[in-house]
Amino acid sequence: MSSNRFAPARPFRTGTVALALGSLLWSAASAAAQDPAREYPKAPPLPDLSGKVALITGSTDGLGRDVARRLAAAGARVLITGRSAERGDSLVAEIARSGKGSAKFYQADLASLAEARRLADLVTRDTRRLDLLINNAGIGWVFDSTRKLSPDGFEMHFAVNYLSHYLLTKRLLPLVVASAPARIINVSSGSQTAIDFDDPQMEKGYNGGRGYAQSKLAQVMMTIDMAPALEKQGVLTYSLHPATTMATTMARLLNVKPRSTIAEGVESVINAIVTTEPTGTFFNQLKPWKANAQAYDAAAREKLRALSDRLIGEP
Repeated sequence: MSSNRFAPARPFRTGTVALALGSLLWSAASAAAQDPAREYPKAPPLPDLSGKVALITGSTDGLGRDVARRLAAAGARVLITGRSAERGDSLVAEIARSGKGSAKFYQADLASLAEARRLADLVTRDTRRLDLLINNAGIGWVFDSTRKLSPDGFEMHFAVNYLSHYLLTKRLLPLVVASAPARIINVSSGSQTAIDFDDPQMEKGYNGGRGYAQSKLAQVMMTIDMAPALEKQGVLTYSLHPATTMATTMARLLNVKPRSTIAEGVESVINAIVTTEPTGTFFNQLKPWKANAQAYDAAAREKLRALSDRLIGEP
């Protein structure tokens, strides 16, 4: 079992939304989530995070915002990112008033690779450590058959949910490694579909649900792919399905009835921060879970890595 100082010793455009697609309704977990007032499993408590620095993408709203509040309450310095300066500044002020932890806001639209590079450069300039990198920002047009492109010309789900975070993680890795023991958490989804490497940008037969599901699997593949090498440097990596269709802004915009609460998703992220499960584990909320089979295919992960490096223009 892997562990580091984030784990208690044993005895102890916008945030992402996990959307249920067809057969991926997560059976019992989804059925139980019908009542948002019900009791749900809680993660172990966070340790004292005083002196630690955490970056959370997509943290001006929804899941990311509430995770930021929890980490600040544990004493962390939280780096807030998002598109809305108004919401970002509001959260920074709220955390300052709480008297626990601290926060700084970075405005960034992760639809753009240039924005991801700029964000990484600013963070590297401003801080000497990064103990937690939580890749949470995401989009989801799962019921839309209109193919949307990022400013760089990539399919939008792939660009925002995966590729910008791949670039951001790669650029911030020296800082994360220098802060070891540290963790990288990728907020993914139970909605996963194998990537067609003959048409990864879905130029043929596009539909939004598949675009979303491919991008979410790519996050899991990235997590597993980098786990062995980073573990040797004191960095653990995890990915997770936070909860099924949380009551987020995105769910409301899609007119999707929430099946769970943001609070449940927060517990899932906290669990990944403190878990002692092996690095690279994918979680269905608080439980280790098997992701789509392609995630465990080393050749497929190598193809994704090569494709990603080519698209971001960095070796």
